[in-house]
Amino acid sequence: MLPAVPERALTELGRTEGGPETLGLLVRDQHTRRLLLLRAVLDAAEAAGPAVCSAAARARLRDDWALLEEADRVERPGRAHRCPVSSARAEGGYAGPHGDLGTRGALGTRGDRWTQGDLGAYGDPGPPPDPAPHADPVVHADPVVHADPVVRGAAEAVSALAAPPLSPVRALLLHPFVGPWARHCLSGLGTLPGPRTDRDARELACGLAHFGALAAAAATRAGIAFALRLTALDGVLTLPSLGALRTPTSGDTPVDVVHRRGRLTFRRAGAADVVVHLQTGVGAWSDAAAWTPAHALPGLLPGSVPVPLDDLDPYRTARGGSRPHTLSGPVTLDDEERKHWLHAWSGTAPELGLGGTQRLAEAVSLLRCLVPLSAPPGSVPGGRPGGSCSVTRREAFGAVLSSTPAGPTALAATLVHEVQHTKLAALTDMLTLHHASANARYFAPWRPDPRPYDGLLQGTYSHLALADFFQRRALATDRPADRDAAWAQHARYQEQVGAALPTLVGSGDLTEPGRRFVNQMVRVYERLAERPAPRGQAARAAAYVRAARALWTQRHAPAE
Repeated sequence: MLPAVPERALTELGRTEGGPETLGLLVRDQHTRRLLLLRAVLDAAEAAGPAVCSAAARARLRDDWALLEEADRVERPGRAHRCPVSSARAEGGYAGPHGDLGTRGALGTRGDRWTQGDLGAYGDPGPPPDPAPHADPVVHADPVVHADPVVRGAAEAVSALAAPPLSPVRALLLHPFVGPWARHCLSGLGTLPGPRTDRDARELACGLAHFGALAAAAATRAGIAFALRLTALDGVLTLPSLGALRTPTSGDTPVDVVHRRGRLTFRRAGAADVVVHLQTGVGAWSDAAAWTPAHALPGLLPGSVPVPLDDLDPYRTARGGSRPHTLSGPVTLDDEERKHWLHAWSGTAPELGLGGTQRLAEAVSLLRCLVPLSAPPGSVPGGRPGGSCSVTRREAFGAVLSSTPAGPTALAATLVHEVQHTKLAALTDMLTLHHASANARYFAPWRPDPRPYDGLLQGTYSHLALADFFQRRALATDRPADRDAAWAQHARYQEQVGAALPTLVGSGDLTEPGRRFVNQMVRVYERLAERPAPRGQAARAAAYVRAARALWTQRHAPAE
């Protein structure tokens, strides 16, 4: 059985908080769900008919999984081996009708993989050398200043109770965008609701090809020599955490990939070989223009792991379908844009710290990667963005997608906002808070359109955390301009939460845990109200919410 939610954890999360034990509970549950989701893909492929998943595709999937297992064993010497899905079973998960994946005899052998390419042309396999002495793709910044007592306190709190770091192979399997990948595969295999379409078949082919690239990346990280034939989809072959190879043609292109002693060689028909050198951490280096390395930002706190700035993963945004009109699409960064992200990131920890140690600690605990988005609709061409947009994806735990932040304060506020969505989504995977329908009928002061009850709960929760964040900033800063700006932000978020809470509290669809959760939100709102914003900011915020309600009522009330 999956773990229950202790009352203490429910109380902490209802207050938009979460101590190390509570955040660790959410993370462990999400990890277990991810490993079970991976097993579901494997079981669905085995159960699918040949018209859905051919025998050759199933055999390749087994071989790729065997390579992942081997990488996991090599990476964790001295430990009793448990394959990733077996770990989920040990933690209370389901390992499927076939038992542990590692005990199945049909997975293929190491020798099967050498037939995928000609390893002899590249030399005999050998141990990996020291990382190549090339520029590290982690974007460096000056370390966070230890003299800041809030930052130092958060660093000590996180390090004291932090779980052991994930191995690179586990980090790959638990990377946020393996979740969307698995769901696309399940859709293509026909296990999700709805009819199977030609697009599902294409997505399945792409998904299985991407799993081969994931296995190759894991084996590279583990120092395993291999030769594989992979597929560049629409002219791009992405190896998660390493980088992406672009082919001269835009269609699907076979690419022979060999790893030997920390060096990857990509061979394509009619093109020069591309040689890539493995590096410690995120990214891999090559002087070939066809190769784009993955990048990461430094750890948010001293000693914390780097945070990938992922502008390469093909599953980083939803593949096809519609998206909200306020949300932009993914973007690949150039050097100047990457420097702008670094500038904002390098000052984010102190800015988060002004809003309390909790905001800094939860960002370090839950943030797994950042995904750059293009400027949102309505931005000024060629100038500063006229606005910003950000989002989380329920199926991609730990990822925050955001347009380029204006600066450290804006990025800190984005993280506070989106991490709350991450926390609440993870909680509701474990616990039912309400039984309300998905009908969009409620007023949310931050949106022009009607919202379903769950959307209103999510939005109110994140805005409550922002109200707390900016009140703490207003009370902590000595600079009048910063203090006034923080009070203005607090006043607006507090007024918006106050307009939404009565709807949440008055619902008969709340479960008992949901009622206790919302009651904790009310207590935080009341606590914040004990130290109100100055009269001018409060009056402007109230006028803003009144105007938003009037406009919303004019547009939507007759339709109810």
